[in-house]
Amino acid sequence: MNPKNHQASRPNIILINCDDLGFGDLGCYGSGVNSTPCLDRMAGEGLRLTHFSMAASVCSPSRGAMLTGCYPPRIGFGSFDDRPVLFPGQPVGLSPDETSIATLLKRAGYATSLVGKWHCGDQPEFLPTRHGFDHYYGLPYSNDMGRQAGREVDFPPLPLLRDEEVIEAQPDQASLIERYTEEAVRFIRAERDGPFFLYLAHMQVHLPLFAPERFMKQSRNGRYGAAVECVDWSTEVLLWELERLGLTENTLVIFTSDNGSNGRNGGSNGGLRGSKGSAWEGGFRVPCVMRWPGVIAPGEECDAPVSAMDFLPTFASLAGVDWRCGRRIDGCDAGGVLFERTGTELERTEMFYYLGEELCAVRRGNWKYHVWNGNGPELFELGTDPGESCNVLLDHPEVARELEELLTACRCDLGDSSMGMRGDGVRPIGRVNEAKPLTEFHPDCPYFEAEYDLSDAE
Repeated sequence: MNPKNHQASRPNIILINCDDLGFGDLGCYGSGVNSTPCLDRMAGEGLRLTHFSMAASVCSPSRGAMLTGCYPPRIGFGSFDDRPVLFPGQPVGLSPDETSIATLLKRAGYATSLVGKWHCGDQPEFLPTRHGFDHYYGLPYSNDMGRQAGREVDFPPLPLLRDEEVIEAQPDQASLIERYTEEAVRFIRAERDGPFFLYLAHMQVHLPLFAPERFMKQSRNGRYGAAVECVDWSTEVLLWELERLGLTENTLVIFTSDNGSNGRNGGSNGGLRGSKGSAWEGGFRVPCVMRWPGVIAPGEECDAPVSAMDFLPTFASLAGVDWRCGRRIDGCDAGGVLFERTGTELERTEMFYYLGEELCAVRRGNWKYHVWNGNGPELFELGTDPGESCNVLLDHPEVARELEELLTACRCDLGDSSMGMRGDGVRPIGRVNEAKPLTEFHPDCPYFEAEYDLSDAE
């Protein structure tokens, strides 16, 4: 159904983003060990995407790309002073000149809130409240970046923020999903008259793993399964609250993950090759479920290569606000594919895969061309070979030549560190002077005990 014909005008939008959840970690994506009844039901009531991808396979560049609709190198998020992600106290982050989903929706009259992980810069100039969010409650970076027993690298105490103020150091991580859920529910209740945008970014299942004891007792997949089940419970609480308030039919709910599983401690990428940090599908392709009763028909499935970069144009179009803003945006409005179901073609015809600032692969249709892994160029047909196991380059040299031309054009635009190229379309990352961590190091500050299922986890 065309959302413009639906009774919903400027729908509420809830975006739930997990951390390191793999393509095969939900029941509706084939998991036989993680219990996810709410998310499975949500998929049955809505749309399950089978070729949905993030724009990076690690945290900071993935999240920055999703929020801005741009490839990470375009916004300076290819490298963070030679680090793959942002660390506490770094002087860089999401530039104030970039426009986020929250900024656009705020212009359209939306109330906006981020609950959970940010990881786009921890200096005041880079925090969510400077990028369109009315409210922020959560950890500004990964949950392992605090004082952790048995770790050689010692970070300052892990900060929990409300807006721009540290309200707690080294919070009890086993209770954070519950606390995030309570905060999200309070926001929904306060903004029930809408429209509102809620971005709920869980810290799990990033290592170390934490979950309340009741989920530990019932898990069939150790701590990992317990964390997944707690996230499923959190989603159920939000959906129940929407129903109680009569907001179900006027709310688009999306559930996804920032990148693939790291492949350890019980995570699964569902038969896809590679894992977090790689340019294979196991690093980039993630679960994505959408529910919007009255617009999305129950039990729908979409195999179009939708990207998280498409969220910004799609949400802005739903809100009736211009998303181009005079700047290059790499995502496209995917509403026709996702909601109107009038076809399977996206305006964006290709997808580029970067690791840091290195251009590794390109996808167009079901063809994926790799130039990254040290074995020479490889070509895969993802429709019949989702595990990228059969190199068919010799059978289709003309396809490889066409995709190589796309890579050449992309290098000119976004650069490629493997060739020493900086693209003409790259914008600078945000940078401040005299950066410092949000919390101070004290020798007597408590450590947290990291919880893993495998001894080699880091």
